[in-house]
Amino acid sequence: MGKTRLISDDASLLREEKLACLKRSLQECRDCALAAGRIQVVFGEGNATATIMLVGEGPGREEDRQGRPFVGAAGMLLDKILASIGFSREEVYIANVVKCRPPGNRVPKEEEATACLPKLWTQIEIINPKIIILLGATALQAFKGKDARITRERGKWLTYKGISVMPTYHPAALLRDPAKKRPVWEDMKAVRAYYNELNINTEEAREDVKKNPCG
Repeated sequence: MGKTRLISDDASLLREEKLACLKRSLQECRDCALAAGRIQVVFGEGNATATIMLVGEGPGREEDRQGRPFVGAAGMLLDKILASIGFSREEVYIANVVKCRPPGNRVPKEEEATACLPKLWTQIEIINPKIIILLGATALQAFKGKDARITRERGKWLTYKGISVMPTYHPAALLRDPAKKRPVWEDMKAVRAYYNELNINTEEAREDVKKNPCG
């Protein structure tokens, strides 16, 4: 199984407290029209000190009902995708571009995503992951602009404030078109390889500290 970055319990608690505070602040959010139709805000969930963070589009009907991201059919597939590279959803952090369900599960409008993005940026700042996986076109466009196309950008590493970012297809797209499963598998293998490289570099750094305690 994958292992999250080694970090002190105090740091973990601090991040959990910051996320909890942000979540509370969003319960009465009315920054866009989506607030009118939601059952509840779907904030995000997972390991507050995760090395890997995943960003999807927005909650669907089941997510809106349960208040958790990726719990429907696409969520079950996402769990399998994570397991295929040695991770559980408890080890990563999962969030969406928008925190409220768009009517009929439509794609969020530009103004809705724009209103919600500051919350996502704050989540990323608190969690401080080393890797972000973008699931689908809406997540990609949030990071790279409305003209970005997932068919062109998937599998290509991007950078956001020093964080390595991998765009890939949304699990829902795989349910509609199983031919997309192979490209996603290739993208996930690249993520795992980079994660392993990060761990190797971290271990090498620890060895350097042991050898040169005054360095």
